[in-house]
Amino acid sequence: MYLSKEIMRNKFSEQITLLASVVKWTGYASIVGVLVGCGTAAFLNTLAWTSSQIARFPGYYLFLPITLVVCAVLVSRLAPEAAGHGTEKVIEAVHRRMGKIPLMVVPVKLVATVITLAGGGSAGKEGPCAQIGAGLASAFSSVLRLEDVDRRKLVICGISAGFATVFGTPIAGALFGVEVLVLGQVMYEVLFPSFVAGIIGFHVATSLGVHYPHLAASVILPTTGWSFIEMILLGIWCGLMALIFIETMQLSSRLFKRLPVPAYAKALLGGGLLVLIGKMVSTRYLGLGLESIEAGLNGAVLPLGASLLKSLTTAITLGCGGSGGVVTPIFFIGTSAGNMFAAVFHEPLVATFSAIGMVALLAGAANTPIAASVLAMELFGATIAPHAAVACMVSFLIVGHRSIYSSQILGMQKSTSLKVVTGIPLADFQRASAHHRQTSLIGFFGIVKRAIKRKKQGRKR
Repeated sequence: MYLSKEIMRNKFSEQITLLASVVKWTGYASIVGVLVGCGTAAFLNTLAWTSSQIARFPGYYLFLPITLVVCAVLVSRLAPEAAGHGTEKVIEAVHRRMGKIPLMVVPVKLVATVITLAGGGSAGKEGPCAQIGAGLASAFSSVLRLEDVDRRKLVICGISAGFATVFGTPIAGALFGVEVLVLGQVMYEVLFPSFVAGIIGFHVATSLGVHYPHLAASVILPTTGWSFIEMILLGIWCGLMALIFIETMQLSSRLFKRLPVPAYAKALLGGGLLVLIGKMVSTRYLGLGLESIEAGLNGAVLPLGASLLKSLTTAITLGCGGSGGVVTPIFFIGTSAGNMFAAVFHEPLVATFSAIGMVALLAGAANTPIAASVLAMELFGATIAPHAAVACMVSFLIVGHRSIYSSQILGMQKSTSLKVVTGIPLADFQRASAHHRQTSLIGFFGIVKRAIKRKKQGRKR
């Protein structure tokens, strides 16, 4: 009888505790959603107004060297944490500092990104929104004097709300925030408050005048054996393009860091290179590139080299000191990759392949196949789900243990045939892999050298 009462008491206590947790995190996440919705709306509306004013001058991109110098100096002097593409720094803060982010990052990131994008720099909108959302959530946690564990959860909610509000996809945005932190794992303990923050943030941003142009792919493929094979091939192609983008970004970052000149000189050089590309090739690869994305999703055929050129301009912009995100460039690269795939295989459904390519490249570059698949459904309708899911998963596997976000924690082996150490940042894993390859190469040449030496000694005898 006593055991029966004790069991009932424990069950009742468990349910009360869980109910209190739901109420607590609904309240916290709702406040974070309101803060992020207001912050994102301020950023997007400011960016839209500034871009419309500057676009009146046809040669505005010619001032990119000066624009990037202003951005680089602003970030380096006031908030170095705001450098680069934003989301990377937020992931690092979650894993290494329990989500502690200086509040100064928020206004500096907002202004620096507006300057970069309005001036013609090739970057995206999501990084600033993720960093703004995380910064506001961190500041809110400080006001409430929350413990580090709760602060970390709220900062993750801020990331999710930032992605949800910038693209107008509350479910995919919330999933992206909890999937992007660890490669191969979804942080289920933060899933509910992330959904709440994302949905609230989306509605707040909408009520403050933010508009989201949702384009639907004009034709969806019928689910057949051949279409299934095509999606696997498209996934492989997008995974390879994601690899090229990741390597281009990392190479650009290394080269600019090695230059023995001040930050403003690097920005001048990068801006000059972007002006050359805009003048000699096309200005379509500068700025957000939304016109090209919309054209591809409407079935227009894009230039064959569009993916590579957008990768190059984005790498230069962020490598030399510009500020912004990488997801909008990923959308551009993915759309043009799917577009090119359709052109090579003479597929008439160009819009459909462009749409699937857009989300598949995101799945590979960011290691977020679930969020990318849901994003496809939110943007293009549920009928695209089977094709998008296959392409996203294949792209995710093809990229291997690499990511556009090197602060991601490696949480799984993508193949049991590949022996990798989990639980470490991808940056550390890639450095260890490079050292291992270098050591193996040196050892191989050492063996060859000793064999040649022995052979020569044998001839002398």
